[in-house]
Amino acid sequence: MKIELTVNGQARSVHCEERTLLADLLRDALDLTGTHIGCDTSQCGCCTVHLDGQAVKSCTLLAAQADGCDIVTIEGLAKGERLHAVQQAFSACHGLQCGFCTPGMIMASVDLLRRHPDPTDEQITEGLAGNLCRCTGYVNIVAAVKTAASQINAVASRGAR
Repeated sequence: MKIELTVNGQARSVHCEERTLLADLLRDALDLTGTHIGCDTSQCGCCTVHLDGQAVKSCTLLAAQADGCDIVTIEGLAKGERLHAVQQAFSACHGLQCGFCTPGMIMASVDLLRRHPDPTDEQITEGLAGNLCRCTGYVNIVAAVKTAASQINAVASRGAR
């Protein structure tokens, strides 16, 4: 089957089998390997991408379900060489160790901050509950989300003046 979608701002037309998962399409057909596959059951969140502006787990979504949709992967967050504020904060706050969960955590965090621009610890915990990290204990991940929120809010307030 043929599906049409926009991936990281670029219109794409891809042929795939009807049973192809979105995560596999992104990784195998489009060579966007930043979307990781960790469990195939939606438990770990490593495969999180944005579908029409909402965070989704791409390992449990058929590629055909994304036909006509706008997809943003971890590769599409940065603007050229300029990292997204969440990407910068994860680096600055050491919100990663092995890095396997990091793309999904970042994508989930961006979605969280879209919905809660100044999140509480509880909102961060709830917003990232579908993403597992087996290395960090989450302290630095929560710090990274708070740091990113502060940076995003500071930029927004400067722009509002």
